[in-house]
Amino acid sequence: MPIRAGSNASASAARTAPTLREAAGPLPGHGIERLAARIAALSRWRRFGAAIGLGVLASLSVPPLYAAPLLWLAFPGLFWLLAGARSGLSAFLTGWAFGFGFFVPGLYWVSWALTVDPRFFWMIPFAMAGLPALLGIFTGLAGLGFHGLRRAGWGGPLALAVAWGLAEWLRGHVLTGFPWNLVGYAWVGWLPVLQGVSVIGIYGLSVLTVAAATLPATLAGPRRTGLAATAAGIALFLAIAGWGALRLAGESSVTPVSGVILRLVQPNISQADKWSGDKRIENFNKQLAMSAAPGIEHVTAVIWSETAVPFTLSWEPEAQKALGAILPPGALALVGATRATPYGTEPLEAWNSVYAVDRAGTVLATYDKAHLVPFGEYVPLRGLLAPFGIEKITAGSVDFSPGPGPRTIDLPGLPPVSPLICYEAIFPGAVLDPAGKRPGWLLNVTNDGWYGMTSGPYQHFAIARTRAVEEGLPLVRAANTGISGVVDAYGRIRGEIALGEAGILDAHLPAALPETPYARWGEAGFWLLLLLGLLAGRMGRPVR
Repeated sequence: MPIRAGSNASASAARTAPTLREAAGPLPGHGIERLAARIAALSRWRRFGAAIGLGVLASLSVPPLYAAPLLWLAFPGLFWLLAGARSGLSAFLTGWAFGFGFFVPGLYWVSWALTVDPRFFWMIPFAMAGLPALLGIFTGLAGLGFHGLRRAGWGGPLALAVAWGLAEWLRGHVLTGFPWNLVGYAWVGWLPVLQGVSVIGIYGLSVLTVAAATLPATLAGPRRTGLAATAAGIALFLAIAGWGALRLAGESSVTPVSGVILRLVQPNISQADKWSGDKRIENFNKQLAMSAAPGIEHVTAVIWSETAVPFTLSWEPEAQKALGAILPPGALALVGATRATPYGTEPLEAWNSVYAVDRAGTVLATYDKAHLVPFGEYVPLRGLLAPFGIEKITAGSVDFSPGPGPRTIDLPGLPPVSPLICYEAIFPGAVLDPAGKRPGWLLNVTNDGWYGMTSGPYQHFAIARTRAVEEGLPLVRAANTGISGVVDAYGRIRGEIALGEAGILDAHLPAALPETPYARWGEAGFWLLLLLGLLAGRMGRPVR
C-alpha cells in the first residue's frame, strides 16, 4: 500500500523496509507483507503508540481472562516493530513501550492497596504508571537483545523468544524480583498446556509461548517458510496440550492423604477493618466461631490466612489457648500472625509468620516469611526515603525482618509441609528448602484484602496453582478475602471459596506426586531452551 510522499512515515519506510525484507524475505505485496511493512515503517510516535497497544492486547492473555490466542496477534506485531528499529535505542524503547502497555492493565490492582489509607492516595499515580515504567525496562532489554540477535527467516522469532525469556528471568531475580504475569501464566486456564511447567517451569513455558506466537510473523516473508514456521509453532503447542491431556487423563483422580481433613477459614474481613483497634478482638472471635462450626470433630488442621490473628500472637498466651480450645484431640491450628522478640526488648524485631498451635495452646513450630514486600513490609533505603514521607503502607512503624527462607516443617498428624506466606508463592523454584527433605504439600497463607474485587487476587491464585504443577505437590491456600482453595498436584482445583465471600471449606489433602523433572533439575530445562533457541536462531543470516 503506498505511503504519502513527504510524510515522516515515508522517510522512515525508506530506512526500515530493507530491514524487514532481510528479516522476513522479499515483499511481493500480499496482505500480510504489506501489513508488516507498514508496521515496521511507522514513525517514532506511531511506533511508540502501536507498541503500547500491542502490549495492552497481550495483557488480556493473563489471568483472569486467559485469552492466550491474542498472543498470536501481539507478538508478530511486536516483531515487525522491532524489525523496523534501526538502532539499539529504538529497539529498547519499542520493547519498553510494549511492556508499559502490558503492565498497566495487568497490574492496575496494585494501586488499589493505596486506597485503604487516605495518607497514601498521593502515591496512586506513581504505582499506576511508575511500576509499569520500571518493569518495562526488562521488556526494553528484550527488545535490545532481539536487535542484537535477530536473524532472517525462523531465526528472528527464536531470537525474540530467547531475549524475552531471559528478560523475564531477570525480572524475577533483580532487586528481590517480581515475576508476576509472566507470559506463560496465560496457560493456567488451559490445564493440559500448563502441565509443561512440570518439565521446563514457567520461564520455559514463556519461552515456548513467545516463540510459537511470534513464528507467524514469518508469513510476511516467503510463503513456504512462513507457513512451515507457523505450522511448527501450532504443532508444538498441540503436542504439549496432547501430552498434558494424557497426563491429566492418566490421573483422573488423585487419592487423598488418608486421615487428613483440612478446614480453611476465609473470614472476608475488609482491610480497613482488619487492624482497627476496636474490632481486633471481634475479628479474632469471628474466626474462632467459624473454625468451631459443626464438623470440627473430623478436622485434622484448621488453617487461617496471613496475619489472621490481628495482634502479635507470641505476646498473647491467652489467645494461643483460645485457638487450642476449639480443636478436637490431635488437631492443629495453622494460623498467620505476627511474631516478635519479647515485649520491651531493644531493638524490637518482628516477623510475618505462620504458627502451628496444638490443642493445649502450645506453639509447636513457626515459619517466618523470608521474601518481604518492599514498602508493604519494609522500606528499602529507609534512611534516604523517610525525609520524603515515604513509609510502609501496612500497620505498624517497625519493618519486618526476613526469615531464613523455605523450610520443611514436620507436624504431628500431617505430612511434612512447606509454608509460603503471601507472594512467596510467586517465585518459581524458590518454594522448597533445597537442603531439606521433600514436603508432602505446600501451604500458602495470604491476605489479598488489600486489592478488593480486582484482578489481583485471581492472578495471585493462578500463579500459586502453577507452583503445584511445577513441584508435583498439592497446594492449600487460605486467604482473608479470597481466593482460598485446595489444588492438587496437577493444578486442578478440588475445593474453593470465591473472592469476596466468607466461609469455611473442609477438604481432603490430595496426595503428592513423585518428583517432577522440574522439581529435580530446576531451571535446567529453561536454560536448555534458551541455548537451543540461540543456536537455532543463529542458523539464519544476520540482519544489519
